[in-house]
Amino acid sequence: MPEASDVTRILAAYAAHLALADLPGPVIARAERLVLDFAGNVVRGGAEAESSSVLRAMVRRAGLDAAGPCTVLGEACTYGPAAAALLNGAFGHSLDFDDTHSESSLHPSAPVVPAALAAAELTSASGGDLVAGIIAGIEVCCRLGLALDPTRHYARGFHPTATAGTFGAAAAAARVMGLGPDAVAAAFGVAGSQAAGSLQFLANGAWNKRYQVGAAAMNGLMAALLAAEGFKGSEAAIEGIHGFLKGYSDGADPEVAIRGLGSEFETLRIGLKPYPSCRYTHAALDGLLALRARHGLAGADVTHVEIGLHRNGIALTGAPLADKRRARSVVDGQFSMPFTAAVALDQGSFGWDDYRRLGDPALDALADRIDVVADPLLEGRRHPFGATLKLVTARGYFEAEIADPSGEPETFPDDSALRGKFDILARPVLGDEGTRRLADAILGLSRANRPDLAGVAP
Repeated sequence: MPEASDVTRILAAYAAHLALADLPGPVIARAERLVLDFAGNVVRGGAEAESSSVLRAMVRRAGLDAAGPCTVLGEACTYGPAAAALLNGAFGHSLDFDDTHSESSLHPSAPVVPAALAAAELTSASGGDLVAGIIAGIEVCCRLGLALDPTRHYARGFHPTATAGTFGAAAAAARVMGLGPDAVAAAFGVAGSQAAGSLQFLANGAWNKRYQVGAAAMNGLMAALLAAEGFKGSEAAIEGIHGFLKGYSDGADPEVAIRGLGSEFETLRIGLKPYPSCRYTHAALDGLLALRARHGLAGADVTHVEIGLHRNGIALTGAPLADKRRARSVVDGQFSMPFTAAVALDQGSFGWDDYRRLGDPALDALADRIDVVADPLLEGRRHPFGATLKLVTARGYFEAEIADPSGEPETFPDDSALRGKFDILARPVLGDEGTRRLADAILGLSRANRPDLAGVAP
């Protein structure tokens, strides 16, 4: 049994030696589909999220927009690797529609895929190396998220997608570039000084969440590039006395990060989102939409709703309740259980375009009838994303318990549904032909001599 006291070197060796030929076919296929889902988020987020134009302006003003070999998905121009990783990561996380690893409560593709793609385009790596790097990054990212204990990490005010994601991005980029175990460990040493992500964005609907995930992708890439040039990074960056796990959690368990490494794949435990909002809202939305359809309900029929969530869900989407009932920005809405539930009850669906209804008096009135409470029945479960529902309506009283939201590994979308979501996101930006070509290129990544995801912009 590997020693948890050496987790940095164990994970570094794993990332360095991971070979596509040694990976099970289902893991490779799942990774390509995660990239496809994420790419749709990048394309639409870059075109429509209100923070995207500001990010582009900053890149220009900072002189980071010089033409380089790297793609920002959905854009005709190319960028240097740092800017491409930053923009792909930030754009892809802006809709809050990207994938989720439930047990670690983070979004792995957002920091990992941009770093791996930039590294591949910078070094002319093969598609197989790109996919292997993505899998290495996902495994490192999710395992560190698990080792942190996400509830304790959240309680300290950290955003695990950005913190653990920096290490995942470093692992992905380092693997794509073919770095050896010592160099990957050095990259982790640098990543330990860069890992940052605060939940304070919740206070005012700030755009920090989007930027800090893009920064995680960029910082992980830069850590790998420094290591490739021989930069000396701190040792034991993950498990050390001042390392990542001790500094970012009150109850981390290093052994969790390496348990089953190489034989169990967290890549297969990632779910896809059916709604563009915090994952903690999804089980409740599934249940509300099902009850509405089954009983022919309308928003006007509902006199009171009680939604029970895990305490993490309360912290992110239910408190303070009065503020959550009056979401006015997209970020506020993405992290508001009352707003998302009101939309679902009012119209029987919830999608990206529905943020146009922020401030709608009818939704405010319905949100006032929605309570969000901590349900102790949801504590201590393997996944924290379930919900309980109690509805008082003109048509009667209804209850429901939803253990997991749709889109988890057990209900992972088939290829038709996956392409459907991708098309909805990408087609308004890329058109029919561009959308088809990008999807086909991504689903063939592992077999491509060189990944070619450029040339699909309108």
